[in-house]
Amino acid sequence: MAKMTGGEILVKCLEAQEVDRVFCVPGESYLAVLDGLHDSNIDVVTSRHEGGAAIMAEADGKMLGRPGICMVTRGPGATNAAAGVHIAKQDSTPMILFVGQIGRAMKGREAFQEVDYRQTFGDLAKWVEEIDDAARIPEVIAHAYHIAMSGRPGPVVLALPEDMLRDEVDVPVCPYIEVAEPAPSVKAAARFEELLRTAERPFIVAGGSRWTEQSVAQLKAFAHKHDIPVGCSFRRQQLFDHTDSHYAGDVGLGINPALKEQIEQSDCLILLGARFSENPSQNFTLLGMPNPGKTLIHIHPGAEELGRIYTPTLSINATPECFFDAVDHIDALPAADRGKKANEIYRAWTDAMPETPGDVQMGGVMTYLREALSDDAIMCNGAGNYAIWLHRFWRFQRYGTQLAPTSGSMGYGVPASIAGKLRHPERDVICFAGDGCFQMTGQEFAAAKQFGANIIVLVIDNGIYGTIRMHQEKHYPERISATDLVNPDFAAWARAMGGHGETVEQTDQFPLAFERARESGKPAIIHIKTAAEAISPTATISQLRGK
Repeated sequence: MAKMTGGEILVKCLEAQEVDRVFCVPGESYLAVLDGLHDSNIDVVTSRHEGGAAIMAEADGKMLGRPGICMVTRGPGATNAAAGVHIAKQDSTPMILFVGQIGRAMKGREAFQEVDYRQTFGDLAKWVEEIDDAARIPEVIAHAYHIAMSGRPGPVVLALPEDMLRDEVDVPVCPYIEVAEPAPSVKAAARFEELLRTAERPFIVAGGSRWTEQSVAQLKAFAHKHDIPVGCSFRRQQLFDHTDSHYAGDVGLGINPALKEQIEQSDCLILLGARFSENPSQNFTLLGMPNPGKTLIHIHPGAEELGRIYTPTLSINATPECFFDAVDHIDALPAADRGKKANEIYRAWTDAMPETPGDVQMGGVMTYLREALSDDAIMCNGAGNYAIWLHRFWRFQRYGTQLAPTSGSMGYGVPASIAGKLRHPERDVICFAGDGCFQMTGQEFAAAKQFGANIIVLVIDNGIYGTIRMHQEKHYPERISATDLVNPDFAAWARAMGGHGETVEQTDQFPLAFERARESGKPAIIHIKTAAEAISPTATISQLRGK
């Protein structure tokens, strides 16, 4: 074989993993990799900030089930990207962050932008490594793929000394990596059947990652066969069709009180892929720790997550698909209208849109979107009270239609929607963003324009950091501090970057504004001006103040 530089070998290894897109902010510390990408068919998306690039890669990993790829330069480039690495960790998303590094001879002198990445990312990533020998690039990348995708998926960080990337070596690239699928033992499947048969009020909470279209279909079939209601863990609503007769609702922030009661009263709770951490567990109150106080069956692909917080009656180390394969033979439980009753509670919670103060009713916006969008539209959001409208009132129907951070990271929606539109250009991709959330990563709208990602961003502007104001008013009423915002004209922002901009100040303006945005052939922002008084779908600031 002819010798190649380390940068060229790295690119060839990515090609061997069938990588077709990387997200980056360029830097002189990894010029040899950028040079290798010049002659590759891999699409290079240039972000405006490393945090945006890392979020795009994380969102791509969510959609692919294989690592999204991000490349950044050393020091501030790497630390800027840390936000995306944290999201990948908490969301259990496979991702690899490549970081240009100082030359090997410079280490230990606090050279220009020198960072010890093992220390910096040690708590955020599943694995952090620095490649000092170009000949080992294939070995390290193969191992990185195994770690990122195995068990509970997550991020890997690989540091690349710039001089190592220029070294020329003769070494074969790594083969295509596929990881093990943990599956239930015969004994575990039999125990599961035994526990299921003694249950009168079973309930499934689906969450986590390592799902596929196949396993989502299996979940639906299993729920119908055994008449078990299904709730989706926080920001995992795409795992079950909300129009299905057995859907019970979103087990997350602002949970339906009646759904919370159902979970509390269930005598057999099946956590399927879900870790059941702080938000879905309602601040760790729905189950006792370590004794859950009821029959708990926990199924998770990461063995380290089983028994970590709760001690289950039965632990099953399995991916969702392998789990369903192992229990498909179980005869159906007697029907008792369990699914129907749970779904009636969900529909009562979400069918009617609440009236709120102000000239723009977000209920009217959601009603229009339900009618205008098809079931394959990809819905994206970051963090903020505005997201309640999406989570509670949108009907997710298909797998692969949700990009949202379980980590609650502000600024997620815009870069994630760009990744979604580039991956699925034929679909509508809608980003929900609050005015504060949008301004965390709104500069990425320029990348959307450059790379032809014709997203539609709904900037829901109430002039405050809404979630923080809500808590402020609850605990420190009328003592406002740091939560007011003075905002730009977001429609003008869109036009300044070559996109389409609309402003909505009355509910009835939204339908035409949306259709013009959709037909513009450009990335678009619809600036929706809402009232700060309408702090959430179910509360006002005045109510929080007791007035």
